[in-house]
Amino acid sequence: MKKYLLTVVGPTAVGKTKLAIALAHHFRSEIISADSRQLYKEMEIGTAKPTAEELACVKHYFINSHSIFTNVSAGKYEKEVLALTERLFLNNNYLIMAGGSGLYVDAVAKGFAEIPHIEPAVRERLNESLEEEGLEKLVEQLMNTDPVYAVEVDKNNPQRVIRALEVFIGTGVPYSQWRKPPVSDRKFEVIKVGLELPRDQLYERINDRMDNMIEEGLFEEAKSLYRYRHINALQTVGYKEIFDYMSGRYDKEECIRLLKRNSRRYAKRQLTWFKKDTNTRWFSPENIPGILDYVKQMTN
Repeated sequence: MKKYLLTVVGPTAVGKTKLAIALAHHFRSEIISADSRQLYKEMEIGTAKPTAEELACVKHYFINSHSIFTNVSAGKYEKEVLALTERLFLNNNYLIMAGGSGLYVDAVAKGFAEIPHIEPAVRERLNESLEEEGLEKLVEQLMNTDPVYAVEVDKNNPQRVIRALEVFIGTGVPYSQWRKPPVSDRKFEVIKVGLELPRDQLYERINDRMDNMIEEGLFEEAKSLYRYRHINALQTVGYKEIFDYMSGRYDKEECIRLLKRNSRRYAKRQLTWFKKDTNTRWFSPENIPGILDYVKQMTN
């Protein structure tokens, strides 16, 4: 029997978890999360993890599986997921993978070049440069050393910019070259389903989700993690804004405005990434019958 990895992608708050659970029930299968933040157990509220009820009704992997003190790169994620699928496919012909981290999805679906070990001192120097000279200086350095990646990287994300510079300094090869996937012979076929909504509906969902997170204690969670704010895992939307508020850069009202704005911008970047893959078929998150028909068509 052929093996199929049904991959659900799309922007934050669009409804990936709900669909993944519906697919898992239909195919009597399990879910692998492709979210680069939900795998960290210390980051609970700000990562919008599945609820306790959702986790209880279907087995999920890569939720609360790692600590923020362990850096999980796309390459590391690829290796761990492939080892997991090898085991899970022994008893399943279908597995569900769902998440909004495009790099992680591509690593599993297409393969990811293994970047050699880079001395930690390189990243330490770059972090010092970030503190002393600011992100703009690092972006300028990236544009000079790797203009290909500089065009597509989120220039407001210091983690991504520093990672690209770290790789170039440590290997002498631009990060964009390492990201070209090797030819990979997967033992399963990948079927990609993308979820999208009209922009006004999606943005309303994002704003409502952020209000709910704040009500559930997002500021208190960020406060408990403040002393670890330099760690890569925490250089992300939903935490950076609160860390800056705690540092006195702006008041709480402005912080909440930025939390919502930056979450909407993140969703836009996610869509841009996923729309580049012409193998992805797009649906409304409520169109479960249409999605099941598409999967049936692709597996016959």
